[in-house]
Amino acid sequence: MKAIAAGILILSVVLLVAVVFKKRLGWGWLGLFGSHLILAAVGLYIVDFTQLAGTVYIPLNPATIGTVSVLGLPGVVMLVGLKITLFG
Repeated sequence: MKAIAAGILILSVVLLVAVVFKKRLGWGWLGLFGSHLILAAVGLYIVDFTQLAGTVYIPLNPATIGTVSVLGLPGVVMLVGLKITLFG
C-alpha cells in the first residue's frame, strides 16, 4: 500500500513539473504562492496574539494556513466561526 501511495506521489510531482515547464510559467508563481502562505500565517498569528476573536485560538498548521492562503480574510473569519460553533 505504501508503494502505491509513493508511486502516485512521484507521478503527481513529475506531472506538476511537466505542466509548469510546458506552460512556461517560470518561477514567479512560486514567489506569489510563498507570499500568500506567509501572509496567511501572519494573519492567523495576529488573530491569535491580539485575541480579536475573544479567547478563540486557531492553531498554525498546514490545514489552517492553506485555508487562509486560498480564501484570504474570509478564510480567517470562517475558521473563527467554525471554532466557535464546533468547540464552543
